[in-house]
Amino acid sequence: MRIGELAAAVGVTTRTVRHYHHQGLLPEPGRLANGYRDYTLRHAVVLARIRRLTELGLGLAEVRDVLADDAGRDLAEVLDELDEDLARQEAAIKERRARLRALRESENGFTAEGPVSPQLASLLGDLAHVAPDSPMAAKDREMLALLDSMAAVEDRERLMGVLRDALTSPDGIARTVRAYGLLDELADAEPSDPRVEEAARALAECLPRDLLPEATINEADSFMRAFYADFTPAQAEAVRRTLRILTEERP
Repeated sequence: MRIGELAAAVGVTTRTVRHYHHQGLLPEPGRLANGYRDYTLRHAVVLARIRRLTELGLGLAEVRDVLADDAGRDLAEVLDELDEDLARQEAAIKERRARLRALRESENGFTAEGPVSPQLASLLGDLAHVAPDSPMAAKDREMLALLDSMAAVEDRERLMGVLRDALTSPDGIARTVRAYGLLDELADAEPSDPRVEEAARALAECLPRDLLPEATINEADSFMRAFYADFTPAQAEAVRRTLRILTEERP
């Protein structure tokens, strides 16, 4: 992705992206032959997390402390310190304190993926319990955290509802565990591996046919290219086939 595409996807300005580079918060991407920066999905994940933290009122130095801790264990301490400061300016920042309090009081308000909406926090907790050791499940949780930051409220609520339904039955959980396991096995496989089709079918069985938007997915889109690049070649092919299955069988 180009810098403008990354900024638009996460909902910030290109100036903000460059500022985060200058502050050392967002890693510099590789560059193409023409000298343009080439951003990946990893950069979008990190940028979305920075945006969520700054919207909570954290300064960039505090954001840096949070990002330095991969598991996010220091986040509650940082928020407590921020709350003490907000208490001295309560009249001017009452709305911000209310949001912090709501997140702090939610059951799973803080996750390794960063502060997310209460609905997603609950879902991420269920996913972590279903497949605690799956690398693909970890990627899935990061992607959901990214969508939580990017999607409109109505789209986010619909997505969370759909995924919640998939994890409320023993059969749904079993299908999810099987799909993650098959995808994890493709980490070192070739895209031509016959297990790719099996993994795609298993993943498609976990998802409702009306999950995708009515618009056709453009696989040449810069965001989709970055999305696929985040997987190994065989895993990317399995996910690509899954999206095609869902599109073809969409009601």
